[in-house]
Amino acid sequence: MKYVDVGGVSCSKVVVGGMRYAGKPLRQIEEIIIEALKAGANTFDHADIYGQGDSETVFGLAMKDLEIPREELVLQTKCGICEGYYDLTRDHILASVETSAKRMNTDYLDVLLLHRPDALMEPDEIYEAFDRLQTEGKVRAFGVSNFSPAQIELMRSAGIKVAANQVQLSLMHCPMIDEGLHFNIETAEGVGRTQGLIEYCRKNNIVLQAWSPLAYGFIEGVFVGNEKFPALNAELFRLAEKYSVSPAAIAVAWILRHPAGMQAVVGSTTPERIAELCKAADVELTREEWYGLYRATGKILP
Repeated sequence: MKYVDVGGVSCSKVVVGGMRYAGKPLRQIEEIIIEALKAGANTFDHADIYGQGDSETVFGLAMKDLEIPREELVLQTKCGICEGYYDLTRDHILASVETSAKRMNTDYLDVLLLHRPDALMEPDEIYEAFDRLQTEGKVRAFGVSNFSPAQIELMRSAGIKVAANQVQLSLMHCPMIDEGLHFNIETAEGVGRTQGLIEYCRKNNIVLQAWSPLAYGFIEGVFVGNEKFPALNAELFRLAEKYSVSPAAIAVAWILRHPAGMQAVVGSTTPERIAELCKAADVELTREEWYGLYRATGKILP
């Protein structure tokens, strides 16, 4: 496993996502944690809305049952999405952290992300919440999710240190890569949908975290093994055989190969699959292989 610094916190390149933990047997969640740690994945991603909080709760019970030393885990969660609106007010952020920490049986969170941009957010108010949480030792590092460069700049103008930005990214959903390759060309790929997000984050030492790394469209489905994408899967399977990993691990390795030093959030509830996906961090795709996978999606290099 490889690691990356997120606001002073050493986080695994492969992050284990807990979105679907709600309703799953406690032992199953424990096995996921065990397999992840065996593979070197120390970072677990949550959000206060996953399973209406039940995902964090069952994870907290698993942590307590396994008696894993707290310092061996990096706990990350997100807040700000409410029923029908977004809320990034100071009081909501503070209350969300208290609730999430309690659910996960911990005194502090390693990383807190603002889940979605709030059109009514006040950066100075967010700064107050972050400053208090850090001063009280309740959160070690802060970041955002699904924020544009301009929105991050607004945060930074208030003195907020943004360490990470979690965004959707996969082989079949990579407009932030497309727009860089098709700059100044009249193609659909050249449309600046992400406003140069990759370059902006690299320049400002903000770690990009890729969510839904195996999905196509806006979470329409998984592309690995999907008959809709024969050329891509043929290349994934070819490279999987070469590197002795699964095709899904190759798809994750494609993200991790990027020099921006990204993380990939994998959300399986199958312990064995988590272990397999973690192997992606040890796969070093060549430049030709990386571009070959990109072209296998049907995209054309200008």
